[in-house]
Amino acid sequence: MTQLALFDLDHTLLPVDSDHEWGRFLVKIGVVDSDHYARENERFYADYKAGRLDIYGFLAFALKPLSEHSREQLNIWHQQFMQEIILPNLRQSALDLVKKHQDQGDLCCVVTATNSFVTKPIVKAFGINNLVATEPEVIGNPETGNFSGKVSGIPNFREGKITRVENWLASKNLNWDSFNDSYFYSDSINDLPLMEKVKQPIPTNPDERLKQEAIERAWPILELFA
Repeated sequence: MTQLALFDLDHTLLPVDSDHEWGRFLVKIGVVDSDHYARENERFYADYKAGRLDIYGFLAFALKPLSEHSREQLNIWHQQFMQEIILPNLRQSALDLVKKHQDQGDLCCVVTATNSFVTKPIVKAFGINNLVATEPEVIGNPETGNFSGKVSGIPNFREGKITRVENWLASKNLNWDSFNDSYFYSDSINDLPLMEKVKQPIPTNPDERLKQEAIERAWPILELFA
């Protein structure tokens, strides 16, 4: 194992934001207070894009609906979400990028701030086995228990992504020095801390602030959805 390939998910491998789209989906199927929830969903999304997101405030908002329904019901809704929203947004260019690293034998992992309930089936659709995501607290069995509405551990956001990735690597008896090369693909200025940590930062479909950083630092820019 010589290389590590880390991928952000939203607007990086996907041309949409799965967290934002999940909120919009809940509004559409009528399981949240539509007007209020839609308004707050847009406000938090704007804050995220501007690099000023209150991650704990957002998680209190985003994880609350998970705590109000059974895991069984949430899974049914998520299957519908996958069919209607996510699968139509899988792009061959993104699938090919992942496959290129897999064919090289690289250790591939999606590293996303979006919670693991939303993202685990999406990551599976990309054929990636490893996911480091924000973890919603589960009551009882991790796979079948209901959600409490709270976050478990450190949110996988900004500097938290470094901590969470390092913990994940340690669980495999690995660290940054275990790899000849390390890549991180991301679109967001929020991911600058982790981009500075890897050997090969690759701004992918970058937002304006990350694009400016890339130009100033002479980082390669990848546009997957151009």
